[in-house]
Amino acid sequence: MKMTRTYTMSARAKAVEQTRQRILEATLELSATRRIAAISLDDVARAAGVSVQTVLRQYGSRAGLIDATTAYADGVITDERRTPAGDARAAVAVVVEHYERRGDAVLLLLAQEIDDPVVRRMTARGKRLHRAWVEEVFAPFGPDGATVDLLVVATDVYTWKLLRHDRGLSRPQTEARMVTLVQALLTPASKD
Repeated sequence: MKMTRTYTMSARAKAVEQTRQRILEATLELSATRRIAAISLDDVARAAGVSVQTVLRQYGSRAGLIDATTAYADGVITDERRTPAGDARAAVAVVVEHYERRGDAVLLLLAQEIDDPVVRRMTARGKRLHRAWVEEVFAPFGPDGATVDLLVVATDVYTWKLLRHDRGLSRPQTEARMVTLVQALLTPASKD
C-alpha cells in the first residue's frame, strides 16, 4: 500500500511538473508573436491544452505567470548561450544561433519596453544577462569597462538585426561581420 501511494504521488508530481512546463512554454511561445499585454490567460490555457483554472492554480495570477515565464526564459536563454570562455568565434556563433532562434521575439519585447513597465523589467533583466554573458565569455581577454561596453554592442540583438534583416546578409555573412567587430575590439592597438 505504501509503495502504491509513493508511486501515485511521484506520478502526480511528475504530471503537475509537466503541466507547469507546458504552460510556461506556451506563454513563452505566445510572447514571441504577440505583445505581452495582449496575451490572455485564455490564450495561454488554450495553447497549453489546459483550463484557465489550471493556469491560475499553478501560478496564482497572470502576473505570477509572467514572472514565472520570465524566470523560465532566463534559464532557457542561459542554456542556449552557454559558451566556452575565451573563444571569440564560438561566442559569436552561439549568440548568432540564439538570435536566429529568438532574435525576432527579443526585438518584439524591446519594442514594448517604452510603454509597458512589466516588459521594461523583463528587458532590463535580459540586458543584464547579456552583459554578464559578455563579461564571462570574454574575461580571458581582460577587457576594460569601455571594451566590455563595445563587446556588448558588437554582440547585441540590434547588431544582428542591422546586418541580418536591414542589410539582408546571410547568416554566415552576419556571423563573419560580428566576428570581425569582436576581434577588432579584442586585438590591442599597435603602438608606434
